[in-house]
Amino acid sequence: MEITNRINFRHVRGDLFGGVTAAVIALPMALAFGVASGAGATAGLWGAVLVGFFAALFGGTPTLISEPTGPMTVVMTAVIANLTASNPENGMAMAFTVVMMAGVFQIIFGSLKLGRYVTMMPYTVISGFMSGIGIILIILQIAPFLGQASPTGGVVGTLGSLPDLISNIQPAETALAALSIGIIWFMPSKFKRFVPPQLVALIVGTILSLVLFSDIEIRRIGEIVAGFPALQRPTFSADQLQLMFVDAAVLGMLGCIDALLTSVVADSLTRTEHNSNKELIGQGLGNLVSGLFGGIPGAGATMGTVVNIQTGGRTALSGLIRAGILLVVILGVANLAATIPLAVLAGIALKVGIDIIDWDFLKRAHQISRKAALIMYGVIILTVMVDLITAVGVGVFVANILTIDKMSALQSESVKTISDSDDAIRLNAEEKRWMDEANGRVLLFQLSGPMIFGVAKAINREHNAIQDCDAIIFDLSSVPHMGVTASLALENAMQEALDEGRQVHVVGATGQTHRRLNKLKVFNQLPSNHLYVDRTEALRTVVSQMSSGGGMTMPQTSPRVMV
Repeated sequence: MEITNRINFRHVRGDLFGGVTAAVIALPMALAFGVASGAGATAGLWGAVLVGFFAALFGGTPTLISEPTGPMTVVMTAVIANLTASNPENGMAMAFTVVMMAGVFQIIFGSLKLGRYVTMMPYTVISGFMSGIGIILIILQIAPFLGQASPTGGVVGTLGSLPDLISNIQPAETALAALSIGIIWFMPSKFKRFVPPQLVALIVGTILSLVLFSDIEIRRIGEIVAGFPALQRPTFSADQLQLMFVDAAVLGMLGCIDALLTSVVADSLTRTEHNSNKELIGQGLGNLVSGLFGGIPGAGATMGTVVNIQTGGRTALSGLIRAGILLVVILGVANLAATIPLAVLAGIALKVGIDIIDWDFLKRAHQISRKAALIMYGVIILTVMVDLITAVGVGVFVANILTIDKMSALQSESVKTISDSDDAIRLNAEEKRWMDEANGRVLLFQLSGPMIFGVAKAINREHNAIQDCDAIIFDLSSVPHMGVTASLALENAMQEALDEGRQVHVVGATGQTHRRLNKLKVFNQLPSNHLYVDRTEALRTVVSQMSSGGGMTMPQTSPRVMV
């Protein structure tokens, strides 16, 4: 696999426009997410530069724009709050260490080629935790939206402080926040083509705060130091080491999901196919370097990626140009951001939270499936009130259990037994003749489709229902896969039949099914001429020999037996 993204200059014009436009959109978002996370505007800006640069250079999706995102910011906010509360002196340094560790986790995921498995989870779970993250982001912006500092305790603390927040509302700041949301929400589409509404909200809100509220104390970003950031030394605490690893794993996994889902969006727009494992390595390197220099974590950003592609971006050069423009802004005109009101950034972030919520699926989930809706709502509640890893873990577990139950029920219908030529199993004319001639002395036990562990119950049920017969033919011709549990259930059914003095014959055990039963030594219990390739041949041989040999004579030879 190539180490870096292929950079070519066939689309320089498109990449230039795409990079510039993505940079303009990224600036207000980076400031908003940096402040919202608790790390500060500077951390948001450097996160946008470093994650964007290294993910573009080493990633596997040429048009992907990577930067701080709403979901990553929500988790980072909790990481900073928890670590600074437990260790005020080193908490922030430990939080940046968690970002580095998250990057390492992503590099490991990519190196182990786990990219294609990352997003293999039910949409109900993805929708639930994304909507939950959107709700968290909205709740966390309530305090700055009302012109006050965020209370401790995250979501629960904010909800508990609502009466005090409302009673102490700062009308001027709330008006600026509401204006920001209004501009983003209602700005005509024809103007959005030329300038992103987030940047308009940032500029207009800042100017109005200086003109209309010059005599009122407004909470602002404050000074942003121009120049390159200092290197952050990895800092660990023995008491918080386990928590740091868990937080890093959650942050890394969320970043993987966030990035790869956006990569799928980019593929659909460009009609290309991304390299998921390479993308995870690029994302990991970006977050590792971002943490090393005091930046907040990032992932693939849907808004930036779509705008980049729509304005002509086609190669990783657009992402590199975007990072370079943001770097120039930080080093050259960062001091201009000092007067930006925090309420304006809160309005921008709150609108992002609203957009993250999966409104379309929320409206339709209960119509599609009540169980799916319950899973989604459960994941939302757990995400908001408990934590993301619990929400995803419980959601995936419940969804998989329900899926396995449904698949097992459907697959169980393919486990059938007949002792005459009825319609339960489709037989050809010759097979019907031999079943009729057997007169109930031969039982055909048919299994079809993949035999997962949930089918074991059906195998046992059909076996227990067997009445009088002299021979059982187990037809496995249509079984491409035999799970361990189903194999053991089949072995038990064969053994009990042998113990009761019945003949046991097996048809069509090939490939993985044959290998699995052979490893269990199931075939060791049967004469070699009791293994057949063709069901018609098996019926003819068994019925003929039973008729001529008195019913229980063990056949000595059989044509077309399996080897």
